[in-house]
Amino acid sequence: MTTVKAINPKPARTFTRAELEQTMDAWLEANRRAEAAGDWIAHLGPFYTDDAVYRWNIGPNEEFEARGRRQIEELAIGYQMKGFEGWEYPYERVLIDETLGEIIAFWRQVAPVKRADGSDYEVAGVGGSWFRYGGDGKFAEQRDFFDLGNVFALFAELAADGHLNPVIAEKVRTKVSSKTLLPGHRHLRAPEGLRDKLRKGAAMARIVLRGR
Repeated sequence: MTTVKAINPKPARTFTRAELEQTMDAWLEANRRAEAAGDWIAHLGPFYTDDAVYRWNIGPNEEFEARGRRQIEELAIGYQMKGFEGWEYPYERVLIDETLGEIIAFWRQVAPVKRADGSDYEVAGVGGSWFRYGGDGKFAEQRDFFDLGNVFALFAELAADGHLNPVIAEKVRTKVSSKTLLPGHRHLRAPEGLRDKLRKGAAMARIVLRGR
């Protein structure tokens, strides 16, 4: 039998499956209330430990990170959720490992408007979160994952159809046109210079033109 080992395991703590299930059921209900109210801080903030860490990736050299409940409330479920009032994030699957105290949950991202044919404006691909349970009904760590290319494709479609929230549009403008990182974002290493960008662009051009 193959044993799956945790990467960078934390000191072991024992949690019952019932405790993790109860916490996740409460989280899902709080998420529904947050969607209805457009207020993620009030409903989801209490689920984080005081020293919790919340991250997600924004491409090959950019990461969002919030450290501590206060920063999570201010940035991750505060600033980052501005403009997404009315959006829904229905959870499709929840997988619980009570031995590691970890949870994987898969969710969707659905805009509050519909296309002319009645279908939902929805981010394609897979979205989800990994949680590390910290006890007492709270999470000590969370990492989200989603397809950033599909997110921007949906934003472009919403903009073309006149439905993109102005707050989201301003964030996109800042991200694309400004060298200033959005709050909570950081580079994983020094940004590439023009020479490296040209070298990689030339390599991709050779692949397109020559197939190698």
